[in-house]
Amino acid sequence: MLHLWLPKTAQNHPLLVELKNGEAYNGHLVSCDNWMNINLREVICKSRDRDNFWLMPECYIHSSTIKYLRIPNEIIDTVKEEVAAKGRGRGGLQQKRQKGHGTGGAGRGGIPGTSRDQPERRPGREAGKQ
Repeated sequence: MLHLWLPKTAQNHPLLVELKNGEAYNGHLVSCDNWMNINLREVICKSRDRDNFWLMPECYIHSSTIKYLRIPNEIIDTVKEEVAAKGRGRGGLQQKRQKGHGTGGAGRGGIPGTSRDQPERRPGREAGKQ
């Protein structure tokens, strides 16, 4: 999930966005949503051939048109530290998976709602009475 943390951490920092059509947008990141749609302010737009420049107060870039983002190195370092700190705080996801959480099931073709170590439950009957 590092890819979504980068633009969210880079808010209010300079960002270069190059589009698939060759245009480049250089500005300050205002926001980035979960689909990587980007809002920039104080934007300088460069044409494909880099001959023409436009100054825009703000722009919206749809994620499907983005080729790549250039983010400052200090932002990348900050995100790496945050990810490492959060990973240590919860004990790591892999350790939780190895502990065997869950009730276990009968597997493919089994009766839903039952497992190997629990007796079968039938509707309309109380546990222990058969």
